[in-house]
Amino acid sequence: MAEKLTKRSEDYSKWYNELVVRADLAENSDVRGCMVIKPYGYAIWERMQAQLDKMFKDTGHQNAYFPLFIPKSYLSKEADHVEGFAKECAVVTHYRLKNDEEGKGVVVDPSAKLEEELIVRPTSETIIWNSYKNWIQSYRDLPLLINQWANVVRWEMRTRLFLRTAEFLWQEGHTAHASREEAIAEAEQMLDVYADFVENFMAIPVEKGVKTESERFAGAEETYCIEALMQDGKALQAGTSHFLGQNFAKAFDVKFATKEGSQEYVWATSWGVSTRLMGALVMTHSDDHGLVLPPNLAPIHVAIVPIYRNEEQLNLISDYARQLKKELQELGLSVKYDDRDTYKPGWKFSEYEFKGVPVRIAIGPRDMEKGTVEVARRDTLSKEIVDQAGLASKIKDLMGEIQSKLFVKAQNHKQSATHVAKNWSEFEKRINEEGGFVWANWDGKRETEERIKEMTKATIRLIPLEGAEPDGPCILTRNPAKCKVLFAKAY
Repeated sequence: MAEKLTKRSEDYSKWYNELVVRADLAENSDVRGCMVIKPYGYAIWERMQAQLDKMFKDTGHQNAYFPLFIPKSYLSKEADHVEGFAKECAVVTHYRLKNDEEGKGVVVDPSAKLEEELIVRPTSETIIWNSYKNWIQSYRDLPLLINQWANVVRWEMRTRLFLRTAEFLWQEGHTAHASREEAIAEAEQMLDVYADFVENFMAIPVEKGVKTESERFAGAEETYCIEALMQDGKALQAGTSHFLGQNFAKAFDVKFATKEGSQEYVWATSWGVSTRLMGALVMTHSDDHGLVLPPNLAPIHVAIVPIYRNEEQLNLISDYARQLKKELQELGLSVKYDDRDTYKPGWKFSEYEFKGVPVRIAIGPRDMEKGTVEVARRDTLSKEIVDQAGLASKIKDLMGEIQSKLFVKAQNHKQSATHVAKNWSEFEKRINEEGGFVWANWDGKRETEERIKEMTKATIRLIPLEGAEPDGPCILTRNPAKCKVLFAKAY
């Protein structure tokens, strides 16, 4: 398996596509632009989902579910919002099929045209705020903290597994508040939740900041984001949190009675992450041998492989392996004891290495005699002979070590690939020849932002929340700089 994988140094894009498919994470569907997430890939997503869901609930949020279909008129109520998504919307115009009179299968029944077209949700602000106007009457109903786990459709023309597909899975939080300050605090809190998750569970270091006006979410007053750096030097937006002001409250007439008895529009946020995080996970840690998964998200923490010549040896090894499996499970680890006789040990070793299982334990007859096992780490590809005594607790500790070292490795890569450009020639060299993150001075003008993008394909990924003071003129125009921003080419 692994030896046939294209090397990252040869073709990073091809390496990624091959790895996602061969590791059984996902595959392309016959439905244009859509993907099938396979059981192993979905198991990783479930672990992401479970942890994020806990973090949301720990911060006071509840889950709900809203319709997949949105009346077209709802999108028309918020002009910036509809303009932002108009080119990506899938539209339902009819509600019935019928058999073709010439026997050529089924056709759309022209008599079943909808009175109003329905949009397959690209995001749910409009349908949710239409409900909120019935849920919110007074200050006692606030804050309203709702999250939804769902699928969305954005009609992408150029797709790539996990990174950009026409349909994808995500969560979207939508909250309502009594004051501007409370809503901003919520948006910033959820950005911190995302950063915490990505760094401590995905082992991916991030930069936090806000988007420029041209890069904001459609309908938002401010978009907060976290940006991660992939191994090929491109950035990937790993999560966003939006302060929506009163835009959607005004569009859907969502008011509340204050303690003083006056009527005011509520303040809103929305925030979300998607299965795009799966792509970030693959591209940050994996290597030319296959997947590398941080233990905090690995579906299988430990794979135990017996090595034997006869049934007597297998029975002896199995008795110990099953006891070890029980001890590891009691410590919260997921364990697979692979005693299949349809594959040889070498094939199993390659499979678990390719699928990124953090630790593999091999046990043979000699190990049973000596009271040892062979422990192989996926992150370093190293092997070690370890005593069976106290093995479960050692493996548990090893998981923490692997998690930490994966983060440190990714952090070191980000630091080594982050540069500061003082002038245009230095900026061009960094962006075009070296890639990575580049901090540079910007004059705050949209036309300057667009010119830099046209000339280099690099975009402003964020303006940092703190420490954005410029230390010179704008790198392109030489006008006085407004702030220092983070540039990168991105997915």
